[in-house]
Amino acid sequence: MKIAFLVTEFPAVSETFILNQITGLIDLGHEVEIFAACNPNEDKIQPDVEKYRLMDRVHFFHMPENKLLRILKAIYDIPANFHRAPLKILRSLNVFKYGNSALSLTLFYALLCFEGRNFDIIHCHFGHNGIVGVNLKRLGIRGKIITTFYGNDLTSFLKKYGNKVYNCLINYGDLFLPICEYFKTKLVDLGCEPKKIIVHHIGTDLDRFQFINKQTGKDEPLVMLTVGRLVEKKGHKYALMALAKIIKDHKKMNYIIAGDGPLRGELEQLAVELDIKDHVEFTGNAFITKILMRASSFFVLPSVTAGDGDQEGTPAVLIEAQACGLPVISTFHSGIPEVIINGKSGFLVPEKDVDALAERIEYLIEHEEMWFEIGRAGREFVEKKYDIKTLNKKLEQIYERFVHSNSRV
Repeated sequence: MKIAFLVTEFPAVSETFILNQITGLIDLGHEVEIFAACNPNEDKIQPDVEKYRLMDRVHFFHMPENKLLRILKAIYDIPANFHRAPLKILRSLNVFKYGNSALSLTLFYALLCFEGRNFDIIHCHFGHNGIVGVNLKRLGIRGKIITTFYGNDLTSFLKKYGNKVYNCLINYGDLFLPICEYFKTKLVDLGCEPKKIIVHHIGTDLDRFQFINKQTGKDEPLVMLTVGRLVEKKGHKYALMALAKIIKDHKKMNYIIAGDGPLRGELEQLAVELDIKDHVEFTGNAFITKILMRASSFFVLPSVTAGDGDQEGTPAVLIEAQACGLPVISTFHSGIPEVIINGKSGFLVPEKDVDALAERIEYLIEHEEMWFEIGRAGREFVEKKYDIKTLNKKLEQIYERFVHSNSRV
């Protein structure tokens, strides 16, 4: 099959879940091309980007971020490309029909990349790219439009733009693949027909995240780990506050926070104010996740709903931690209860409940003899539901059934 991946940025270090699908489909023998609004130009890139020579498959929109420059470039690009598809180009600028996709010129720049190419599947990652995808379809670009929803596209994006923002996508989109049942319910509430929805999980490569029997020597410190961008919804501050409650009784405890983001300075200052800075390390690098998990005792991600409504989906790091055999602690938040067996592969606590979080952390510290049993349960759970190789084969089956069927699902 010919498959197009429509994404916002490529390659993005934090979006391994998309990269894993791309490489998995290539391994299964499919022709995959990637369409992206921009290259984030991050310092690090995933090894598979080079291994699979994925940059040779990428088509960038070349759309300036600055609105004035975007308009000026379009003034040149419209006449320069007009001969290729005059009617489509004119239609792509119709604000009354295509809304913000046309007003922002995103549809125009996307059209320049897609024009002359046809696909069996155009797989749009995140809802806002789904809107672009269905508008390309309305312009005449051939391909079934499949959209995967991950988190902020069904939370903060809706809070900002309103529940009607996806009306066009719901009407013209062919299939929707939310990553959890929680998001399936949200799509149904928005008016999407249940028969057009299939929950398709994100997974992890079990060959890369191997099981480790967690044990700590008598003189070794306990290491609590969190991996994630330093943003509000990850709930880092609640983990710091919980650590402050128990550190006096567990002075060999260390907390590693891997990742960077806008809240780093604020979180570092909080560690100082709580008098735990000597027990906390901000690595600023989430690229070495596997190494950090090998060196850690257990994993904590106290996710919360951010002030702008942003929520997690099913964080990949929780799946990866369980694959490594790490006991995990997280919250009753969004789709997270679907990826942790509460009381068996880890523990869930209410959002922002520092006392409950501290109690669960202390429980793990004082019951090291349970780490293996908890870790084994987590590994078996991930093997059963979140093996990326199995999930990629399921995705292939979804594509094939969808392409060769006259019906939408």
